[in-house]
This record gives sequence, C-alpha cells and structure tokens, in this order.
Amino acid sequence: MQKQPTVNALVSPEGSLEILSNHEVNRLKDRSEGGLYQLFRQCALAVLNTGAETDDCKDLMEAYADFDIRLVPQPRGLKLEVVNAPASAFVDGEMLRAIREHLFAVLRDLVYSNTIPSSVAGFRRDNPEDITNLIFHVLRNARALQAGRQPDLVVCWGGHSISREEYTYSKEVGHQLGLRGLSICTGCGPGAMKGPMKGATIGHAKQRVKNGRYIGITEPGIIGAEAPNPIVNELVILPDIEKRLEAFVRAGHGIIVFPGGVGTAEEILYLLGILLHPDNADIPFPVVFTGLKENAEYFEMIDRFIRNALGDKAAEKYEIIIDDPERVAQTMKKGVTEVETFRRAMQDAYHFNWMLKIDPVFQLPFDPTHVSMRALDLHTEQPAHLIAANLRKAFSGIVAGNVKADGIRQVQAKGPFEIAGDPVLLDPLEEMLAAFVAQDRMKLPGGSAYIPSYRIVSGGY
Repeated sequence: MQKQPTVNALVSPEGSLEILSNHEVNRLKDRSEGGLYQLFRQCALAVLNTGAETDDCKDLMEAYADFDIRLVPQPRGLKLEVVNAPASAFVDGEMLRAIREHLFAVLRDLVYSNTIPSSVAGFRRDNPEDITNLIFHVLRNARALQAGRQPDLVVCWGGHSISREEYTYSKEVGHQLGLRGLSICTGCGPGAMKGPMKGATIGHAKQRVKNGRYIGITEPGIIGAEAPNPIVNELVILPDIEKRLEAFVRAGHGIIVFPGGVGTAEEILYLLGILLHPDNADIPFPVVFTGLKENAEYFEMIDRFIRNALGDKAAEKYEIIIDDPERVAQTMKKGVTEVETFRRAMQDAYHFNWMLKIDPVFQLPFDPTHVSMRALDLHTEQPAHLIAANLRKAFSGIVAGNVKADGIRQVQAKGPFEIAGDPVLLDPLEEMLAAFVAQDRMKLPGGSAYIPSYRIVSGGY
C-alpha cells in the first residue's frame, strides 16, 4: 500500500483510562518479545488507518515503518503521543472521536487481557472454564455485557471483500433489523461487517432507538486487515481468533451470515461444530444464511459442502433466505424472542450464554505453521463436530496466510501451506476455495493479484 500523509499529536484518553500501574506502563513500553509494545503499536496503527483500502497487516506495518506510539505520564493521568500517524485519522488537527475511542479500547483490552492470566491464582491457559471466564471478564471490562437488557444482539458475519450490490443488501438487512429494535455485532471491519451496522443506524433513527449498539469484536492478528469501521461504538479486542469466535456466540443471541471467503467459512464451521455438540441440541440459537438472488449459487455451494462434510443434521441448524431482507429480520426477531423465553425459563443470563457447551478443541489456540497445517486431522472417521473443528483450523490457516503478518511471512519464506487429508473432504474444499478466488473473495479487489497461501495435496492422506 502507499503511505499517506502523516501527523504527530498528543491525544487525551476517551473514557476512564487515565490510570495504569507502573507494571502495566512498563509492559506497554517493553519492546522485547515478552512485552506488549509491538502488539500495541500494530493494533493502534490499524485503528488509525480506519477507512484505508488494505487487508494486509504486513503491508500496513511496512508502509508506516516510522509510526510510533508512546505513553506520556501526566500529573492527572495518561496521554498518548502518536508519531507519523495517518493524517486521515484527524480533522483540523484533532483526532476523530470514534478513532480516539477505538485507540483507547485497544489500550484497555490489551492491558486487561494480558493482566488476568498472570494475576489470577490458578489460571490455566488450557483450561476450558478459565478460557470462558477470561472472555467473560474481557467483555465485562469493556462494558459490552449489560445485565438486565433484553436479548437483542444479532451477530452478522460475512466477507470484507464483497461487491457493491452485496454491501447494499447487507445494509438493507441491517435496516430491517434496526426497525425491529435489534442491535448489531460484527467483526468490526468493512464490507458485510459495516453494511448491517450502517443500515441499523437508519432503522434505529426511524424508531427513535437511543441505545442502539454497534459492537465490533476483533483480535490483534486480524485488526490490521479489518480495521474498525467508524460506526462501531463498542470495540472489543480478544486475545486470539478462538476467543473472538467464542465471544460472538456467548454474547450474541442469533447469527446472520452473508457471502464471504475463507474467514466466513471458518466462522460457519466454528458455529456448526458447537451447535452439533450433543449437549447443545435443545438450546435455541437462530442462524440465517442470506444474500442476493445472484448469491443463491454461492449458498448452494456452502450448503453442499456442509452436508458433505458434516451431514444433513448440520444443515438443520440454519435457514437459507435469498433476497428477502424483511423475512430475514422477521426470522431473527422471532428467534431472538425464543432465546429470551428459553433463557428466562432456564434462569440463564441474557447477556452471556453460559449454557452453551464448547469443546476444548474449539477453544485452544491453533498456531498455523507449515507443520501444523500439514498435520491436520482431515478425515471422515470422527464425530461431525470434530470434523468441523479441523476444517475450521484449515480455513484459519488460510486466513493467516492471506492477511495476518506472521502467516504472510511464513508463506513468503516457505511457500504455501499444504493441506492433506481424505479426498471426500478435500475435493469439495478445493472446489469451494477455487470459487472464492474466482469471485474475488480472498482479497480486496484493486490490490495485488491474489497468490494462494495454500496448496491442496492430492492423495496426501
């Protein structure tokens, strides 16, 4: 990407983040491998670069190699000094308020999520209960959990690289959701993550909804590729992709899926893998796949892939609605009402789905490397939710190779990640990936030509 004009500025905090301990300040300043400086700098630059047409974390960091962010202690608190920051984040020398909020959300969440594991006695990073509690605490600290509020949060998933027509459709769905008083939660980036939020703002305005929520949930590895869009009024950064995905399903009351690429496929497999767990059979959770008439073939392909890999029972967990935003919103409103009735009967919290059983295989972080990708257990002789878990990891690795800085470096150094397994699973996978490439769903159009970060190994199982 081409570097844009830059500015230097001293920024006051937005909210109540004036107080940090000396230990926390020192970790944020620490440029060693164990410190938080590099992570803080990467996430801060992504937030300041909101609106730029890029989905390459490595490219962004290289374009602004001279960007710096420093903590400046003040007698009455803390300020941030940004050096060589993108000028687009400022108006007449003042940082845009939305970007300032997002910048201090980065600071808040990085400090908090990296403090809990070292400060809570007995915390184990591989313990399922501890992982869920960490997610709960990060969301609560960000004030994303509102006790007593009626269920109204619809999670919207879909691609950052979509056509203008698909974006407009996602906006109309958001409008219909807003008219019914439903709030929106997305991955916070552009495309199908921005459209529903933008549409909901109009729906909320028409209904005079004063407390509409536009929650963006992200993680450090992806934030540079999916910088928060300006409509996000609550930004939360989870430590990794697995905790981000769990936050979606724990905090949301229903999910809508728009057309997307490998990231969307990863989300679908994660969700279905959880819903297929026997302990979750009776828990209501509305899921709708939707798009334009032109997307009917796309969803037929997704449906075929799911039925082939996970069986027809998996397809019972979602409804496909084509080119009908009003029906999508009506279906979701009805589903959210059923969630409310169930939670009330079970005395479960409205704001966090504690009852949902999530197998540890969906919680433990997967580090995509050439070795771990080649070793994925992709065969049909295992329970459906485990097939979903391993396919999810394959998509996660492709996402890393496409847009995450570390994954891009690995692919550049050693070539594409190799994916091997049972042809019954991999042949449809290869067909679907080829369709994503042909439809420009892997990278934003207009950038460099997409070079696959993966290679399907025929007969490699």
